[in-house]
Amino acid sequence: MRTALCDLLGIDVPIVQAPIGSASVPALAAAVANAGGLGMLALTWTPPERIGEILAETRALTKRPVGVNLILAWDQEERLDAALAAGAKIVSLGWGDPSRLVGRVHDAGGKLLVTVGSAEEGRRMAEAGADAIVAQGWEAGGHVWGTVATMALVPAAVDAVAPVPVVAAGGVADGRGLAAALALGAAGAWIGTRFLLAEETPIHARYRARLLEADETETVYSELFDVGWPDAPHRALRNATIETWERAGRPAPGERPGEGETIATTAEGNPTLRYSSSLPLAGADGDIDALSLWSGQGVGLVDEIRPAAEIVARLMEQARQTLHELDARS
Repeated sequence: MRTALCDLLGIDVPIVQAPIGSASVPALAAAVANAGGLGMLALTWTPPERIGEILAETRALTKRPVGVNLILAWDQEERLDAALAAGAKIVSLGWGDPSRLVGRVHDAGGKLLVTVGSAEEGRRMAEAGADAIVAQGWEAGGHVWGTVATMALVPAAVDAVAPVPVVAAGGVADGRGLAAALALGAAGAWIGTRFLLAEETPIHARYRARLLEADETETVYSELFDVGWPDAPHRALRNATIETWERAGRPAPGERPGEGETIATTAEGNPTLRYSSSLPLAGADGDIDALSLWSGQGVGLVDEIRPAAEIVARLMEQARQTLHELDARS
């Protein structure tokens, strides 16, 4: 099942592991890469001086392509320079205008993926030089750039940017979703929630349990978890923090119940405030259920913990089976 995305990025299967924040560790990215997909490292908040070390750690685990992701809500020029100097050849940008950075990526021999929330934005980014467009639908977990659902967005983006490849993001959590993305004209799928339950992903055990228990109705789209990243819509599992805020009438920041309260600590002992935009990793302590438990609407399709390589293999097996069955019906 080789697509234009595979040819562009030098990967074997059209699966991209979404850059799931601090859970995007080298072990996960390398495992996905070794399985033939594109592993991704989230470097948005990484000190620039550590980026070379992280990429070296990843390269020690895989010789296959791995990408780096930077969010343009912050100035990322120093981090981008550090990543390119360390040999990064696939760069993902979003949440801002990347036009001024396109030449820098291309001059370093890299390929650029840009996340968009509308077909028109995709067209502008393709014209600016993006090598692939990530069309992120509203179903996506974590921070969500647009407000259009994946089913409507992907084919519109495909039409708007052709022949630039489009990657479908948002709500894809199994092989049927990958097959659907390909049927919509995408050249691959960007998958986050499913990889949160990879064995290599270092999230807190309670967070894992919540993901395994949840169905497709249990996520909430809001701007609630804004400490550290204000004014950024996102999708997370419903929990006590959300419900208490809703019962209070959804007050604005500064008036929310428990604001400023420390409800957990990280493995390093750093405090985590209520409403923090921080993913709970293994080793955290406190009221884990009350934290920002990022999840897409595809969570109802996620029901087991597996090594990342098995997840990739299962996604591909199910996608091929789905496409075969559709072909047999015609």
